[in-house]
Amino acid sequence: MMNTGTCIGISTMRPCCRVLISSKTSSIFGFSPAGINKCSVIYNFSKSQSGTPSIRRFFCCHVNRCVIGSDRTAFCVSGSISGQSRVFSTSFDRVSRGVRMITGGRSSRGILVVPRVASDFRNHSTSVGSNVNEKGFERIYMQGGLNVNVKSLVIEKVETDHNIVKEEEVEIESSNTLKVNESSIDTDNFKGLNQSSTVVEREVSQIEKEAWKLLQAAVVSYCGNPVGTVAANDPADNQPLNYDQVFIRDFVPSGLAFVLNGDGEIVRNFLLHTLQLQSWEKTVDCYSPGQGLMPASFKVRTVPLDGSNGAFEEVLDPDFGESAIGRVAPVDSGLWWIILLRAYGKITGDYALQERVDVQTGIRLILNLCLADGFDMFPSLLVTDGSCMIDRRMGIHGHPLEIQALFYSALRCAREMLIVNDGTKNLVAAINNRLSALSFHIREYYWVDMKKINEIYRYKTEEYSTEAINKFNIYPDQIPSWLVDWIPEEGGYLIGNLQPAHMDFRFFTLGNLWSIVSSLGTQKQNEGILKLIEAKWDDLVANMPLKICYPALESEEWRIITGSDPKNTPWSYHNGGSWPTLLWQFTLACMKMGRPELAQKAVALAEKRLSVDQWPEYYDTRSGRFLGKQSRLHQTWTIAGYLTSKMLLENPEKASLLFWEEDYELLEICVCALSKSGRSKCSRFAARSQIHV
Repeated sequence: MMNTGTCIGISTMRPCCRVLISSKTSSIFGFSPAGINKCSVIYNFSKSQSGTPSIRRFFCCHVNRCVIGSDRTAFCVSGSISGQSRVFSTSFDRVSRGVRMITGGRSSRGILVVPRVASDFRNHSTSVGSNVNEKGFERIYMQGGLNVNVKSLVIEKVETDHNIVKEEEVEIESSNTLKVNESSIDTDNFKGLNQSSTVVEREVSQIEKEAWKLLQAAVVSYCGNPVGTVAANDPADNQPLNYDQVFIRDFVPSGLAFVLNGDGEIVRNFLLHTLQLQSWEKTVDCYSPGQGLMPASFKVRTVPLDGSNGAFEEVLDPDFGESAIGRVAPVDSGLWWIILLRAYGKITGDYALQERVDVQTGIRLILNLCLADGFDMFPSLLVTDGSCMIDRRMGIHGHPLEIQALFYSALRCAREMLIVNDGTKNLVAAINNRLSALSFHIREYYWVDMKKINEIYRYKTEEYSTEAINKFNIYPDQIPSWLVDWIPEEGGYLIGNLQPAHMDFRFFTLGNLWSIVSSLGTQKQNEGILKLIEAKWDDLVANMPLKICYPALESEEWRIITGSDPKNTPWSYHNGGSWPTLLWQFTLACMKMGRPELAQKAVALAEKRLSVDQWPEYYDTRSGRFLGKQSRLHQTWTIAGYLTSKMLLENPEKASLLFWEEDYELLEICVCALSKSGRSKCSRFAARSQIHV
């Protein structure tokens, strides 16, 4: 028997579908399910009362051996399977996708088989829920081998001597048995799916091949389905801590890389499984946060079944912050989830996923949590320190720009995806009002350039009036000495934070980039941000794109604000470190503003070192010359960020699906117009002359 068994779906009775994965390196997807060692995973999919297939239970059992019969049917010949696991209600959405990939040996050639789909995705969705009456589940029912009743494409990629990947399409009619010549399969050369109808030739660099191989190796499987990528897959790391988990924010560039490359299945699975975790009970010291909170991360664990002989089950173990350093809830997780959901629909055309009842409910729960009434006088979202990418104490508590930019983006995504009816019309109205107020607030009070800094320098303080100019009572002495000489004559940026009597003048890269992508800033402000990055390239990019923030906290300031954090020492990690994963967001912002050459310059700079340095998490020193002192290697979002940047630059039309243009209707919405008291005058009209759209 071969070391690598063949994966074949079998069934014992209708309408159930049981899929058995045999041997250590077997896989339906071309990679092995993570964390499963010489075991078989059996899925039992049965129909619910409504007729929709649901995952009712699954088993994992150790078996002595697996036999593949002459009819290509795989079955266990020894070992027992027993135990009932917990019941899940996730819809079985993969059944209409057919067989994805069939592999034989390790050094075989990759052949991809996919069903031919129509271009009108809304009417021909891959969602089972919309096709229940068509019995799509039964049509893909497998028994005694492969019996796929669809006309399919075979896309075979061949590497030539000139390093050109050729994609050839051959239309085939399905037969009762699909035979694969194992000697002709090479999974190492498999690059993904391209559903175009013409032969495509494109040069693929060695660094891209390496990146795709590492990204595939980072994939995590749950019940045999890919559900995400681990944060890092460093082979030399004996203490991975939580880097072996799937983080929502970390998976976003991975998800975009897969979906841009034609593989939307892993993204769809990720969105649905993390949505399932949203409803889990989450408690820290007998206190539970509000409904709608998404986990920071999750891990697939194997748990022994009670009363069984060596059998075990796979479970998802989420972390909502109760295990995180500082026990901080991940505010950005739900925002990133909504952003990725929209991106998936835009690129794949599978809008049926957004329209599902459970997905619509998940969106509403996240928004209800973010839009809940509180004591705030500002439309910006109030959070604690460490609640986003900067997940350690760095003095960003309050209203950090990163959260506001992601919040604004998520609101715009939700407004597109929510189905408007009697149950959601009030929520949609609240979204519109918040978008309008938030955009005005950020544009008016967060923006600084040479002119604005000079105005702050001349501020009067202690103004008690509804018409005060210095509304937040900012003291001019707060302007740091470094900023006076650093700010260029042209260009500007959005400051990191704003609170009463406090302006954080540090430049935070992610918040400024997402302000461009989402059109949170005005056209002139967005152009000014890129001008500043270009003018201060040696400070913000230098040897490795891009600084997470500038400048670093040093000396007494570092001791007081970070609490003497040994990981966030000056010019390291979150305190002025250089993070290659920001490359894809920089690329997207540049392409929106018509400056792709800036992104290409940054990508070319990163290419010189990333592969040589083994794809580190971050770089240290003011110029980003050293690998981070605690940086993990083979960091997944570093790898995925690079790949996503390359694909965005090669596909401007797809990049345009991921950003937003200015919404002029929002500028006309003002909740103050609803007030009949006339007690106070709206400050927006007084300030409108200062905001250049």
